[in-house]
Amino acid sequence: MNILQGKNIFDVEGKVVLVTGAATGLGEGYAHIFAESGCRVACADINEEQVKQTAEDIRSQGGEAAAFVVDVTRQDSIKEMVKAILETYGRIDVLVNNAGVEHIEPFVEVSEKHYDFITGVNLKGVFFVAQEVAKVMKANGGGKIINIGSLGSYIGLAESSVYCTTKGGVIQMSKTLSIELGPDRIQVNCIAPGYFITPMTKPFYDDPEHRAWIESRIPLHEWGTVADLAGPMLFLASSASDYITGITIKVDGGWLAS
Repeated sequence: MNILQGKNIFDVEGKVVLVTGAATGLGEGYAHIFAESGCRVACADINEEQVKQTAEDIRSQGGEAAAFVVDVTRQDSIKEMVKAILETYGRIDVLVNNAGVEHIEPFVEVSEKHYDFITGVNLKGVFFVAQEVAKVMKANGGGKIINIGSLGSYIGLAESSVYCTTKGGVIQMSKTLSIELGPDRIQVNCIAPGYFITPMTKPFYDDPEHRAWIESRIPLHEWGTVADLAGPMLFLASSASDYITGITIKVDGGWLAS
């Protein structure tokens, strides 16, 4: 019996990978993971200066990357981004739908402006980026969409009512898209990171009391690093996951197991 037939089913070399929210934080890390794995990376973000820096950093390390500016809350901007990526690379094999925002405040103080901002990026943006990229993938015979959830997809977090609402929605969106896009050989899955040190979570990490509480809840007793996300990310982007769709992989050090 020769099941693998000599193939490296985790190989992603040569794939074109679009990472939204690639200017900073985990999105920047995802871009580097794929570049180090031999992919051509389309780094997209609303922050032009920083996303260009991400792409430049990748190129300086011998990788292949290009920067694209996008406002994921606007369909016209998404369409322009996808068009520019196709002009540069000709296709999109993998989408890492990562762009996300948070604004911490008590539920009774949430303004319509903040509600629209968070839902606009975390739900509307994820939805319409996936929609536009799916059109490209359908024409090319398939692809991989990896949406980014959170612990907030599963648990409530005080003063994060809108964020948790949107991240719960990302998982339901992923399930629904997996059903619709499955016949087109497009797998749609989700990764839900726990606590990682990013610009968004650094205030919690820098607060000794809050940090201690978080680490006490993590069975592995430490925050995650970008390297901890490389395995799940490459798995979902590779042919190793061709028969997996509609799932969420939790990368949280065991938080949700306790």
